[in-house]
Amino acid sequence: MRSFKGRSIISIKDFSKADVIKILETAKKIENIKGPKRHLQGYNMASLFYEPSTRTRLSFESAMMWMGGSVIGVTDPSTTSAKKGETLYDTARWWRHILMWSS
Repeated sequence: MRSFKGRSIISIKDFSKADVIKILETAKKIENIKGPKRHLQGYNMASLFYEPSTRTRLSFESAMMWMGGSVIGVTDPSTTSAKKGETLYDTARWWRHILMWSS
């Protein structure tokens, strides 16, 4: 399993089987923690939801904030460079640099 630090994760295909197992094991440990924790304080998450999915988006964003992190996001692709033809991959690469700079 490679480290997740500095990786752009755009699709489930970006995870190996070992990555998924590690995520599930870590989630199980976190699940048993009572109350908000600050393990991700100082980290930012880019939330790019190009399809309507309010519950999923809010679940991800609230989990990040519960862990002490912050979220920047887009819910309407017509307000992004996708409208001009930029790919999701290009957008994610750009956001990665912004997130690394702001951490």
